[in-house]
Amino acid sequence: MLLARGIPQRRPAELAAMRRAGQVVAEMHERIRAAIAPGVSTATLDGIGREVLERRGATSNFLGYHGYPAVICASPNEVIVHGIPSSDVVLDEGDIVSVDCGAVVDGWHGDAAFTAPVGSVAPEDQRLIEVAELALDAAIATMVDGGRLGDLGAAVSGVAQGAGFTVVREYTGHGIGTAMHEEPSVPNHGRAGTGLRLRAGNVLAVEPMVCAGSAVTAVLDDGWSVVTADGSRAAHTEHTVAVTDDGPEILTRL
Repeated sequence: MLLARGIPQRRPAELAAMRRAGQVVAEMHERIRAAIAPGVSTATLDGIGREVLERRGATSNFLGYHGYPAVICASPNEVIVHGIPSSDVVLDEGDIVSVDCGAVVDGWHGDAAFTAPVGSVAPEDQRLIEVAELALDAAIATMVDGGRLGDLGAAVSGVAQGAGFTVVREYTGHGIGTAMHEEPSVPNHGRAGTGLRLRAGNVLAVEPMVCAGSAVTAVLDDGWSVVTADGSRAAHTEHTVAVTDDGPEILTRL
């Protein structure tokens, strides 16, 4: 493992292991997304994630992390991130829900999130989801050899704020490898052309968190669930992405 001014450069064998972990996460996404519907509890979604991990021979990097009790985060509506799955949290028509999943294969980690509508949703909620996805795509597009870390945040905030939304500042993306959370932090705001230089072999978990209203956050009494302080809805998207000589490679996409 080489270092590019503080960001690890993964060797081919290490990237291969991260691809395997990423593909488990991608399957978790596919299976969980297909199950999202009115009347489904977030505990049911967590159960699907557990089944995929077991069948694929992977382990969870969420379960037990600082005491976290599940293998996914399920965050409906005003919950931005870190919502704890529960049989008491049942999705309703018109909700949106963010699902964050992780997996470990041969000691290497994958991490990714998506936000999905529950049944038919209001146009403004669908737009929120779409803008979060566009912000993620814009950030990933900047992940080229020789780019700068600040390019990612500038891309996210540019897309989100350009659409009239806000981005969360207290929580960020991150480096990822033999631990789920590694340096550097990857903010969702920044100035293009600044920050650490990106090199082929760098791997980052890029995760826009976009709010319909204020980006001020609060944490619920469960100690995990991060919500918008004004109760507005939020969308969370994320992929684990490698910088390569041929451009960005999304490791958590089928």
